[in-house]
Amino acid sequence: MASFEVIGGNPLKGEIVPQGAKNEALQILCAVLLTSEPVTISNIPDIRDVNKLIELLRDMGVKVGKLASDTYRFQADDVHLSYLDTPEFVAQGRALRGSVMILGPMLARFGKCQLPKPGGDKIGRRPLDTHFVGLEKLGGKLTLEGLDFYRINADGRLRGAHMLLEEASVTGTANILMAAVLAEGTTTIYNAACEPYVQQLCKMLVRMGARITGIGSNLLTIEGVESLGGTEHRMLPDMIEIGSFIGLAAMTGSEITIKDCQIQELGVIPDTFRKLGIQLEFRGDDIYIPAQDRYQIATYLDGSILTVSDHTWPGLTPDLLSIVLVVATQAKGTVLIHQKMFESRLFFVDKLIDMGAQIILCDPHRATVIGLNKRTRLHGITMTSPDIRAGVALLIAALSADGRSIIENVEQIDRGYQYIDKRLTSLGAQIRRL
Repeated sequence: MASFEVIGGNPLKGEIVPQGAKNEALQILCAVLLTSEPVTISNIPDIRDVNKLIELLRDMGVKVGKLASDTYRFQADDVHLSYLDTPEFVAQGRALRGSVMILGPMLARFGKCQLPKPGGDKIGRRPLDTHFVGLEKLGGKLTLEGLDFYRINADGRLRGAHMLLEEASVTGTANILMAAVLAEGTTTIYNAACEPYVQQLCKMLVRMGARITGIGSNLLTIEGVESLGGTEHRMLPDMIEIGSFIGLAAMTGSEITIKDCQIQELGVIPDTFRKLGIQLEFRGDDIYIPAQDRYQIATYLDGSILTVSDHTWPGLTPDLLSIVLVVATQAKGTVLIHQKMFESRLFFVDKLIDMGAQIILCDPHRATVIGLNKRTRLHGITMTSPDIRAGVALLIAALSADGRSIIENVEQIDRGYQYIDKRLTSLGAQIRRL
């Protein structure tokens, strides 16, 4: 198990380029299973979860060619269905949450798929019901073996259907969408997730020959086609990384320029950080954050305490609430953080409290942060990263703190952030991998 040794308290300076979007990559990579023709994908992040999914596809028989450091060509013209019955496949599926999105493409193209209950962050309950209910409405027949192994089969070609999703699940929408593009007839998905990642998947599928309308809305209409062709696709920059770097600049009093941000795809993220008092300047497609000695949390018009909560798009992504929370610890003012979607995602605040932060954990979903206004800096401690987003929040806290911190289990951070120690070191951070 690797650790980071962090010497905090030093301002950073420079330019940084965000990696390709992790959450988009997991969908786009699974979509290569929908065609026998070559698909070229660029701006793929070199991170653990994505690399594991590429390895899984390769072991399933997909031809994988690396064209550049961030560009791969995939061709699924000889998928080995027998590999799904091997212990190796079961182990790979259990280790990766994103593996669930092979279900839709495999069911649509080959009429069957199976999968162990996938892994991922331990951030609370993450049921897969939306995936399976949608796939069953298209004609899939689900068999559950025990509580952690799923088989789904179809008798012949899938058939279009109208469905109202119980939750606007991003991965659930992606799975159903990928199955529906090869189904016979028309499928309508109401209460569909409409995050930029889903929009990117839709645009890629359309270039492959799919017929999809309503892209960017919560009502998708899909006219099924017989087959799809190859395409080229470039992924968006990772909005979670962009938000993390904004928070890092504020916490450490640093002057940082984040390059090539695709600002029009960031939604409310910039304005959320502005509510915390962080100054941002858009320079073309770059975001410039000046060094700030202080930043003050806004209040509502009646003077009441600001609440920052997650929501389905175009609301704030839940993946950034950990960053917002840690940034608020050094602001002037008070904010209520309300994590609606996952009941275990705030269970890292004890580490911040040990570092000197003033936080009241109200319940599993809510925490009140009383900002220190940088009058008292956090101090370094030894801590463990519980999940990807909390891990980076703790790294930001350590870089702003006085003294030395040790962050253990940084493999969690590596799952979602590409070479984060090297990239931040280039800005002047003192991080050493142990």
